[in-house]
Amino acid sequence: MRIQEQDRLMMEQVPEDAVGRRVLCDGERATVRYVGTVPPTTGLWLGAEWDNPERGKHDGSHEGVRYFTCSHPTGGSFVRPKKVSFGVDYLSAVKQRYEMELDQAIGQEVTISTKTVKMVGFESILEKQRVENLTEIALINCEVSGPGPENEIRKSTPNAVSLDLSGNLLSSWEVVAAITEQLEELQILCLSHNRLRVSSNPSNLSHAFSHLRVLMLNSCAITWSQVLQCAPMWPQIEELFLNDNNITELKRPVDVLQGLKVLDLSNNSLMQESVLQLSHLPRLETLNLCSTGLSVIQFSDTLPGTKTSAFPALKILLLDNNNISEWAVINELEKLRALVQLSCNQNPLVDMEKNRATTRQLLIARISQLEILNRSQVLQEERRGAELDYCKKFGRAWMQAGGHSDPQLNRPSAEFIAQHPRYLTLIQKYGAPEEEELKEQKPFALKDQLLTIMFECPEDTDRKPIQKKLPGSMIVQKVKGLLYRLLKLPGAELHLTYTSSKMAGKEISIDNDLKPLQFFSIEDGDRILVRWS
Repeated sequence: MRIQEQDRLMMEQVPEDAVGRRVLCDGERATVRYVGTVPPTTGLWLGAEWDNPERGKHDGSHEGVRYFTCSHPTGGSFVRPKKVSFGVDYLSAVKQRYEMELDQAIGQEVTISTKTVKMVGFESILEKQRVENLTEIALINCEVSGPGPENEIRKSTPNAVSLDLSGNLLSSWEVVAAITEQLEELQILCLSHNRLRVSSNPSNLSHAFSHLRVLMLNSCAITWSQVLQCAPMWPQIEELFLNDNNITELKRPVDVLQGLKVLDLSNNSLMQESVLQLSHLPRLETLNLCSTGLSVIQFSDTLPGTKTSAFPALKILLLDNNNISEWAVINELEKLRALVQLSCNQNPLVDMEKNRATTRQLLIARISQLEILNRSQVLQEERRGAELDYCKKFGRAWMQAGGHSDPQLNRPSAEFIAQHPRYLTLIQKYGAPEEEELKEQKPFALKDQLLTIMFECPEDTDRKPIQKKLPGSMIVQKVKGLLYRLLKLPGAELHLTYTSSKMAGKEISIDNDLKPLQFFSIEDGDRILVRWS
């Protein structure tokens, strides 16, 4: 009788809809997959599938009997009902998070320089933080599992525009919709670190997300097929964050996600050939593919040197921490008609050149519209220097492939054009490199690396020009140190520009003291103009 009574009490503690519900046990979240006995033991057990499979012991089987199934062979455990929490409702979490903090803050006394002072006057500030006035609500790891009393959310937090429910005990999209349908102003929703059962008819829930623009579903164990299945719920979605999920093969969104501007797929092991399934999204401006195993991108709808119809609005592309090792990938990115910002750190390609600065120059030269590279702005002078150096670096290969300074005779091979699709455009812009420039420098011959530079002071005509031979590797800071000594201007702030016979009538600013002269494409015979203030 005692055992039966214990079972009855335990059953009273377990909700009728326990299977499929989310629980917290010893600080770990899990999904209930089974409720019942597990012979030969007595009493009631819950079969739990842990979010963290390392927390479990088995796959739902015990002594040859299967009680439930897990997606991971060690994702399951049996736990007693008294050890788990089925969570709290939204309203209880809001009151716990905000109202108690507010009540404690109003009228409290604080000690300032050994004197106790009552916080009189703060009431008007704190009044703005009352629950009914909140526009941003954060209930992170608050064990929220449901909405609470019917229609009370609409009354208690009517002004919520942003809601963060990360790391809670939400079990399905129906439960989420029961909360959000009462938040008529909601535009930003974070549901990261939850496990949400997909609705059988997502379109029926779209009213609950009718104004939603930003949705975060990071670490939710969701697949791309499930994303597309859920997408009809989010008719106005513009930004979707899916970091660290179970997304592998991408399929083309049809009649959904057409207004998407930002998509984060980082930390998913993608089948890279399926990335192009996203290329028809007409408004996609930012795509994060960091840590996805990407090594190849190819737009086969167009030839080198022309623009692709893929990703028509893509401005920002993030490719950090991938396996990109071929310059052919960068050449393909030049085909994107709107691309202005690229990040590709921690790829084998970045380490191919001995000098990281050289790699940066090659990236800038190969992609014509880049304004920001690896989170650093591309200045006009930097682009000019990168493109001129690119012309010189591959000038010999161009000539050997059939290139010629005479446009009538300039017929480089198709192979060269495929490897350097911007080269012809660059020599049209700057002129073909001269044969003298393409001569290989003899190693270790310092005299071959020295630049003859004329320093002039245009605002002080009494000073005569000074000619010096300096290595192209000399940084501007050291050049200024030399000028301080030569011109005897120890307390002045120097401003340097230079002119070149190739750019008649134009002064180029030398505006970075930590870069070498060659960074600015200063050549033998150029004039550096010195001004000070």
